[in-house]
Amino acid sequence: MSRENFVSDSLSRKRFQEILLLFDQSSRQLGDDRNTIKVIDYEGKKLVVKSFRTPNFINKIAYRFFRKSKAARSYYNAKYLEKNNIGTPSPVAYLEQFSGVGLYKSYYVSEYAKHDFTYREVTNDKNLEDKENILVQFSQFMFKMHEAGVYFLDHSPGNTLIKKEGETYHFSLVDLNRMKFYDIPYEDRLKNFERLSPKKWMYEIMGKEYARISGQDENYTIETMWKHTQDFQEAFHKKKRLKKKLKGILRK
Repeated sequence: MSRENFVSDSLSRKRFQEILLLFDQSSRQLGDDRNTIKVIDYEGKKLVVKSFRTPNFINKIAYRFFRKSKAARSYYNAKYLEKNNIGTPSPVAYLEQFSGVGLYKSYYVSEYAKHDFTYREVTNDKNLEDKENILVQFSQFMFKMHEAGVYFLDHSPGNTLIKKEGETYHFSLVDLNRMKFYDIPYEDRLKNFERLSPKKWMYEIMGKEYARISGQDENYTIETMWKHTQDFQEAFHKKKRLKKKLKGILRK
């Protein structure tokens, strides 16, 4: 026997079904290796619909009885960010579909956030101007996020959208299903920068500003950020080499 769980502050189940129909018909897909993400136009608004990959057998059961699904966490995490004035696309709704075994399909819908580029371009785009100012303002955004007790576990370069208005940069977080909420110690705050860039000069700017706002030692802040980043990069490339090696063995 199957059942559904639908949550929204603004949509009826019928209107959500209309959104899913447009989702199925749309070819405007955003990049994601694991899930399907599409942009649609509905009632004069641009929406982003994310269809999560069907979970494995264990997670099907876990998401039914023990944990919130990725769709539900995305929705409620976005609600928390909005409540604390931390930039994120406005959440619209989520839907969970269950079979006899457990969760087999889930969707999350948010408004589309207009943006000029992502944090990735700050690292990789040589033609992007005003990088120092962007990084200073981004550090202020991070401090605000941490003060609200938000530790973003998927804080990778593509998950921060950036919109410029005059001399001000606005930051919006996406891919929200993995977050922790707690009183974050300073060391953990600095670790939260580790996935953002492999370039030390960026941490010198971010660390200096974050230390200034926090009233902490500048050198300690920069070096601790950079150590966590180096540890992350080492583990990341080690895992990548291992995967490549395993693929080579399997081909033989």
